[in-house]
Amino acid sequence: MQNKGKRPFGKVLMVLMIIFFYLPIAYMIIFSFNDGKSLTSFTGFSLRWYQHMLESQDMKEALYTTFSVAILATVISTIAGTIAAIGLSKSKKVIRNLMDQVNNLPMMNPEIVTAIGFMLLFITFKVEKGYMTMLLAHIAFCIPYVMLSVMPKIKQLDPNLADAAMDLGATPWQALRKVIVPQIMPGIISGGLIAFTMSIDDFIISYFVTGGGVKNLSIIVYTMSKRVNPSINAISTCMVLIITFMLLVINLAPVLSAKRRKKEEIKKRRILPGILVTAAAVLLVVFVKFGGSKEERPFEGQTLHIYNWGEYTGENIIADFEKETGATVIQENFDSNEQMYIKVANKEPYDLLVPSDYMIERLIQEDLLQKLDHSKLTCMDKLADAVKGLPYDPDNEYSVPYFWGTVGIVYDKTKVDIKDLEEEGFGIFLDEKYKGDVYLYDSERDSFMMALKALGYSMNTTDEQEIQEAYEWLVQCVETMDTEIVTDEIIDNMAQGRKALGLIYSGDATYVMDENENMRYYMPKTGTNLWSDAMVIPKNAKNPELAHAFINYASDYAGAYDNSSYVGYTSANKEVMDDIYGEGGDYEGIDAYIPRIDNPKDEVFVYNEDTKKIMGDLWSRVKIAASNAD
Repeated sequence: MQNKGKRPFGKVLMVLMIIFFYLPIAYMIIFSFNDGKSLTSFTGFSLRWYQHMLESQDMKEALYTTFSVAILATVISTIAGTIAAIGLSKSKKVIRNLMDQVNNLPMMNPEIVTAIGFMLLFITFKVEKGYMTMLLAHIAFCIPYVMLSVMPKIKQLDPNLADAAMDLGATPWQALRKVIVPQIMPGIISGGLIAFTMSIDDFIISYFVTGGGVKNLSIIVYTMSKRVNPSINAISTCMVLIITFMLLVINLAPVLSAKRRKKEEIKKRRILPGILVTAAAVLLVVFVKFGGSKEERPFEGQTLHIYNWGEYTGENIIADFEKETGATVIQENFDSNEQMYIKVANKEPYDLLVPSDYMIERLIQEDLLQKLDHSKLTCMDKLADAVKGLPYDPDNEYSVPYFWGTVGIVYDKTKVDIKDLEEEGFGIFLDEKYKGDVYLYDSERDSFMMALKALGYSMNTTDEQEIQEAYEWLVQCVETMDTEIVTDEIIDNMAQGRKALGLIYSGDATYVMDENENMRYYMPKTGTNLWSDAMVIPKNAKNPELAHAFINYASDYAGAYDNSSYVGYTSANKEVMDDIYGEGGDYEGIDAYIPRIDNPKDEVFVYNEDTKKIMGDLWSRVKIAASNAD
C-alpha cells in the first residue's frame, strides 16, 4: 500500500516557494536593524533607522497617508460596492450584464491607463491634486473589487428571502441589515480585505493623482532616486508588523471565540471590521507629530513648496528651517530633470527648484525662472568661487549653487592597475582585460560625455559625425566588454566590490570610498563633466520671499553641513567643504569629495535640444545592442 504521507518533491517545492516569497521580507527586516547605510552589507545591530524614521516628518506623514487613505477607501468602497451589488441583483438582466462589463473594465485596464484617466479628469475639472484626489481615486478603483467579491454571495441567496422577512413584519432596512447582510458577510469581508490590500499597495495611480506634497510610502520609495534611505526598511517593517497583527486578529478571533456562545460569536464577527479600523488608526497616531512652538516667527503660517531630487536633503534641514521661520515646507521629489521640467512648464506652482546646470539654462531660455533679488541673499560670499559664475548663469542672476561635482571612474585598486587608467583614461572601458567587470551608467548625457572625451572631442559638440563616432564607441563597449548598464544600484554594488570599475558621480563615489577602503576615484586627463545643481525660483512662485530665506538657510553653514554630510555630495559652501574633507570631517581625505577645478578640458554641459534628441535616440540603440549582446 502506497504511503500517501511521503511526498518529498511536494514538500521541497512548498519549502522553496515559502523561501521565495518570504526571504525578501526577512532580508528587509534584518537590514532595518543595520548600523550602516548599506542595503547589502550588515555591519552591526542598531535602532538608528527606527529613530530616523520617528524623527522624519516626511516618513511619518507618508505612513499616515498610506494607512488613512487605505482605511477610508476600504470602508467607503466596501459600503458603496455592497449597496451597488445588492441593487444590481434586483435590476433587469440587461442592466445587470451591462454593469458587470463596466465593473470588470477597471480591473482589466492597465493601471497606467486608469492613472492617466484620473489625472486628466482632475485637470479638466481644475480639481487641486492632493489628499482628497488620492482618496477619491482609491475609492473608485477599489469598488469593482468589492462588487466582484459580494456578487457571488448574493447569487447564492434565495431571491425570496427579503420578501419573506418583510412578510413577517420587517421593514426594508431591517430586512437588508438583519437578513441580507449577515448572509453575504463573508463576501463583504473578503471584498474589504482586497480593497485594503489594493489601496495600501498602489503606486501608479497614487503617483499620478497626488499633489501638494502628499505622498504615500510607495511614492517616497520611488522618488529616492539618488540612494534608497535605509530607514525605508524600518518603516516597511512597521507596515509588515501592522498588517501581520491585523491578519492574526482576523484568523485567530474566530478560533478564540469558538468556545463562547453562538450569539457572542456573531456579535464579535459583526464588530470585527470596526476593531481592525480602530486598531490601525491607533497605531497610526503614534507616528503623527502634533503641536509646535507658539512663538512668533518671521514666516509664521506661510508655506514653501520645494521640488527637489529624492534623498537630496539632510536629515534635519527642513525641520530646523520650519522651527526657525515658522513656515511649513512641502517638498516633492523628482527623479530626472526632464520630469521636473514637464511640471514646471505646465505651470505647477512651486516656490523653489533644484535642477541641474543644463536644465537651468533651458528654463532661463524659456523664461520660466525669475531673477533673484540679491539684496535678500546673504549667502553669496560664503560659496566657493569655482561653483559661481558658471556658463549657464554667469552672473548668478537666476541660481545659487546647491551641490556640485564631477563624473569619473570608481575602481577597485586590488583589481585595476592605476597605470591602465592613466594611459587609457575613459578608454579603459574598452580594455578587454576588464571584460565582464564594468558598470556603465544609464544616462545618455554622461555616457556620451565619456565616449566623446575618450575620442578627444568636446562633450558639448554639435558635430553629428563626432556624435556618431561616440555612438559606435559605446556600441563597441557594450558588445565586447559584457558591460552591465545600471543606475543608482552602482553605489551599493561598488561599495561591495562587485565589479572592477564603473562610471559614477563624484558624490556617489564619496559614499563608496567611505564604505570600502579598496575603492578609488579617477578623473581622466582628457577632461570630464563638471556639473552643478542649483536653487532657482520659478516665474510663477507664490512665495519668493520665503524661497530666498530658504536659499540663505541651505547655503549657510548649518544647513549646508547637514545636507552635504548626509547626502555625500560636495557642498557649495566653502567652509563646509573644507571641514567635511579636512581632519576629523565626515569624508576626511576622500578625494572624490573635492571637485577638480584645474583641468581646462573639464566642461559644463550646455543645453542643446537638437543634440539631446540625437543622443537620446542613439542611447536607446546602445541599450538594445547591450541586451542583444547578452
